Amino acid sequence: MSKVKTKKHSTFIDMTAMSDVTVLLLTFFMLTATFLPKEPVQVTTPSSVVDIKIPESNLLTILVSPKGHVYLNFDRPADKLAILDKVSQEFKIQFTDKQKKSFLSQPTIGVPISALPKFLDMSVSEQDEVLKANGVPSDSTNNQLKKWIQYGQAVNENLKIAVKSDQTTPYPLIKSVFSTLQDIKANRFNLITTLKGMPAV
Repeated sequence: MSKVKTKKHSTFIDMTAMSDVTVLLLTFFMLTATFLPKEPVQVTTPSSVVDIKIPESNLLTILVSPKGHVYLNFDRPADKLAILDKVSQEFKIQFTDKQKKSFLSQPTIGVPISALPKFLDMSVSEQDEVLKANGVPSDSTNNQLKKWIQYGQAVNENLKIAVKSDQTTPYPLIKSVFSTLQDIKANRFNLITTLKGMPAV
């Protein structure tokens, strides 16, 4: 007795719904993601087991390179313009609209205030090269780091401070930044570290 053979049908799966979900998820993550600001130097932060989240807004990040160069990043554009106005008033420097626009587009402050107008007239690639070789003066005779922080606090009373440095940065260089913060009574600040697992007991 012969067996009845059934006709094979090709399997069709409609992937339209899956594609729609994928596009929606991708759009969601793109719109809600927080992009890291461009930094003049790459640093490897020290490890820590403390899991405390860094504030996402009203944040001033102080970056200390292995060579001791200090860089600042204010996260709010409105604050940056108000801070630049305070610099203009105290140091009697007039900034053009083009220089103000450049100040907003460059996330990092990393040159002496006297060199700021010339720096802002440079192209982005030239600015990046200048930043690598400079930094905000933070020594005892010309502590412009203190002034920038004070300007930021005057403009934004909710300003939080985070310090980020390389794990190879000598401690005396970090201590000078801490001393500046203590001088202006900014004793509450965050240290940016890399989270590692808890040690086995």
